[in-house]
Amino acid sequence: MAILKFRIYWEEDDAVYRDIAIKHTQNFKELHDTILKAYEFDNKHKATFYRSNDAWQRGKEISLEKYDKKYLAEPLLMEETTIGSEIRDPNQKFIYVYDFNKNWAFLIELISVSKEESNKIAYPGVVRTEGIAPSQYGTKGLVGDKLTEVEEKYDLSSGAEGFGEEGEDDGVGEEEEEGGEEVTGDEF
Repeated sequence: MAILKFRIYWEEDDAVYRDIAIKHTQNFKELHDTILKAYEFDNKHKATFYRSNDAWQRGKEISLEKYDKKYLAEPLLMEETTIGSEIRDPNQKFIYVYDFNKNWAFLIELISVSKEESNKIAYPGVVRTEGIAPSQYGTKGLVGDKLTEVEEKYDLSSGAEGFGEEGEDDGVGEEEEEGGEEVTGDEF
């Protein structure tokens, strides 16, 4: 059984990518689900793949479902289309578009074909992760749960010693406006 390894680049930054290994007999729906999981996206939006060439032109469409739009050619459906059936050359490329409103685009490139199945991988599976994934709905950060840990460790809540409220009057070095001129406490 052929194991295909694809590199899935985020279109905006090719330093951000995920490598996914998948059996040639698995379908595009499984690849779709694995890409979303690899990039930490939810599974609530429309999606489609396009078979592509070296110039990243969109070819045959492999869609999650048939949408209310005009098609030049009837799309294939992800659940009915195996990955192997759409491989035309050793460097096969696909374009994956998710959430047609936000238009998340990923460039997919076949990077290797192997006959050896690994016992360590549940196919399809993410075998390599590079870069921080974009945030699907806005800011995403390294902060998240880490900020909570810092707050608990150092007790950064208001009123803790050394941390005052913004604009508190401590009388030192405050700026005052008199007649349009700025005067600081050091100038007296």
